[in-house]
Amino acid sequence: MLIGGILAFLSSRKSTMFHVLPSSVSVWKIFAEKSSYEPESRSSTVAASGKVLVPGSQSGSSSSSTEQLEVADTVPENSLASTDVDSSEMEHASQIKAENGDVEPASGLKGNFEELDFVSSLQLEEGGKLKESKTLDTSEETIIDESARVRKRGIPPPGLGRKIYEIDPLLTNHRQHLDYRFSEYKKMREAIDKYEGGLEAFSRGYEKMGFTRSATGITYREWAPGAKWAALIGDFNNWNPNADVMTRNEFGVWEIFLPNNVDGSPAIPHGSRVKIRMDTPSGVKDSIPAWIKFSVQPPGEIPYNGIYYDPPEEEKYVFQHPRPKKPKSLRIYESHIGMSSPEPKINSYVNFRDEVLPRIKKLGYNAVQIMAIQEHSYYASFGYHVTNFFAPSSRFGTPDDLKSLIDKAHELGIVVLMDIVHSHASNNTLDGLNMFDGTDSCYFHSGSRGYHWMWDSRLFNYGHWEVLRYLLSNARWWLDEFKFDGFRFDGVTSMMYTHHGLSVAFTGNYNEYFGFATDVDAVVYLMLVNDLIHGLFPDAITIGEDVSGMPTFCIPVQDGGVGFDYRLHMAIADKWIELLKKRDEDWRVGDIVHTLTNRRWSEKCVSYAESHDQALVGDKTIAFWLMDKDMYDFMALDRPSTPLIDRGIALHKMIRLITMGLGGEGYLNFMGNEFGHPEWIDFPRAEQHLPDGQVIPGNNFSYDKCRRRFDLGDADYLRYHGLQEFDQAMQHLEERYEFMTSEHQYISRKDEGDRMIVFERGDLVFVFNFHWTNSYSDYRIGCLKPGKYKVVLDSDDPLFGGFGRIDHNAEYFTFEGWYDDRPSSFMVYAPSRTAVVYALVDKDQEVAVEE
Repeated sequence: MLIGGILAFLSSRKSTMFHVLPSSVSVWKIFAEKSSYEPESRSSTVAASGKVLVPGSQSGSSSSSTEQLEVADTVPENSLASTDVDSSEMEHASQIKAENGDVEPASGLKGNFEELDFVSSLQLEEGGKLKESKTLDTSEETIIDESARVRKRGIPPPGLGRKIYEIDPLLTNHRQHLDYRFSEYKKMREAIDKYEGGLEAFSRGYEKMGFTRSATGITYREWAPGAKWAALIGDFNNWNPNADVMTRNEFGVWEIFLPNNVDGSPAIPHGSRVKIRMDTPSGVKDSIPAWIKFSVQPPGEIPYNGIYYDPPEEEKYVFQHPRPKKPKSLRIYESHIGMSSPEPKINSYVNFRDEVLPRIKKLGYNAVQIMAIQEHSYYASFGYHVTNFFAPSSRFGTPDDLKSLIDKAHELGIVVLMDIVHSHASNNTLDGLNMFDGTDSCYFHSGSRGYHWMWDSRLFNYGHWEVLRYLLSNARWWLDEFKFDGFRFDGVTSMMYTHHGLSVAFTGNYNEYFGFATDVDAVVYLMLVNDLIHGLFPDAITIGEDVSGMPTFCIPVQDGGVGFDYRLHMAIADKWIELLKKRDEDWRVGDIVHTLTNRRWSEKCVSYAESHDQALVGDKTIAFWLMDKDMYDFMALDRPSTPLIDRGIALHKMIRLITMGLGGEGYLNFMGNEFGHPEWIDFPRAEQHLPDGQVIPGNNFSYDKCRRRFDLGDADYLRYHGLQEFDQAMQHLEERYEFMTSEHQYISRKDEGDRMIVFERGDLVFVFNFHWTNSYSDYRIGCLKPGKYKVVLDSDDPLFGGFGRIDHNAEYFTFEGWYDDRPSSFMVYAPSRTAVVYALVDKDQEVAVEE
């Protein structure tokens, strides 16, 4: 979650002001953009719809039994929250499960989901041990059948949750808290099994709640316990609140059934506007349905409108390409659709698909992480103040346009991750969930616990049954309906602690992670959602944005962990900014190495030198810290360089490479940073007046700094091009040697006097000279394996904007004798401010090349 820059704007902005766009920008024009993408493998593919959605236009049984866990009779002192489920909520769940069995799921499968058999993929061996049954290779099946296959998958039982004590014996000192945490998770799993038929069925809440269509009509359900009266209104009934009054059950779920028209057409036309009008404790209000699948802000209007999105079958996008295999190592290109054009405008899903995805593929990244997908009425929130959790942002196009983008990425072999926000919700009361039913406790904690004072947003009550249904179903929706391959969960630190990580300096003391400040409800939710994702989509990837470094974060849930695949190594970017504020003489190579390697054993990390956070107004990118205003005048190759530019280009490459080389098992780059983007990010905004009288100047709603100048990186007459070429070479080097996931990693030299860092990862030897003037001839470096080495990457290569001081044809032969605690060594030339990677030459490869 961005914690600087635009937060100064967000923290003071009133909820009714979160959605003002300049009148000159029409979000409706996006829908007129015709999709041109046709998957190559099948000519009959239905293209993404170019239809303009004009307002008013007509157009099972429980899962396998769980193992028993011995839990202390008393609640541990160091646990703050409990996931005890109120008996009325259990009755509510049972009622939701049992009622209205005649409604068909929106997916088109016959019968309601309670009637489907729950098929477990787990079978019993002799002796009662569980084994996983053999499943079909998904590459032999069509992507169209995937949803049906997912419904039949079983989610493994909770297990014992005790392996964490074998992995880290120090955790036994906090066993009371951790056992309690696991017992609460297990208790919730058992309750969901009992009252909802298991996590698989529970996570299909969108087939019961919101709008669902059957052969006979449309059913609309909404959980709004605080409302005293409710009616569905929209274009379809001329906004008449008396036409379609809803009925309420004892658990606060409102419902109405709209039969088909006499001609068989649905009562609500596709693309028409809808809202729910409620009489609430705060007065009568119109709200966008909480489970809405699409919402749009019409030109010249402030509020968004919920859109009933259910295109005819011939207009729906049909996926053609199966998901890529889960990559061994992640090389993530962090992206924002809206600002992904060189032009000062809001870009579209279609343009990103056709213009940016091929760029990502060429650069060598194997995953794209897309921000700001969930609808957010305030553009400058970067997508983090979500108003409509199930709706893809309409600024960029239609839901079908987004599907075509993801399908194209899969065709290119690129994994698509979504930056999902379940840590908080927009404070907006017009368009979002805040005060949805007129109370502050619907979906959120009431009072101060439900409000994030820094982010000016609402905080979910993760212990409530309907909140769990909503958020778990939301995660399932994006994976199943849109074929995302996983998530980067935003703001996880804020979720896991009641202090939200604010004004807290985590030192690594275990008491900081397992105590009264831990929000057990939230941690249990994270365990449940990871269970769900990995159970139904075994190749899906989950990354948690956690600055605290909580132990067990990236350990499977069944072993007692939180269940994420990766944690973002957030301290690295902060360390680089800290160093860039100092002189080169004050850098300490030992400090750099410690920060890069300071992560928990067996828990994988995604490292990055800079992300979108560092690119915001109020902060600086690494390129700007290094080269500042000289970037505007001295980046052309036909002009003399400056010492500042020379230093900046050299260190920019070294910082990225050493971050990838030592920082973790995955790597992330924010789009444009691969070539040192010269401009910060400044969203279009107006002047703001804070309550204390302070005035924050606006930018006259300009998009000039809300774009990515890819043309600069492509221009071979600019020095940006060399930085981009180096990034591409760096990604392809990792693809070839897979050094980020190699088990072998050894740091042989951290020389403060020479400013040298030497380390091995896999069969590669990395040599970094951070000295600002000294170059070293015949510099001896240690290595594990004897033989002949060659240069495979050189930051000083003229192609990358360097000075060409390394001979790439040279061969480096090892000689015996221990050096730097290594059994072999060889001699190299190490120019100042240069990083060189050497690879052991495989004898078979060498013979093949000579032949």
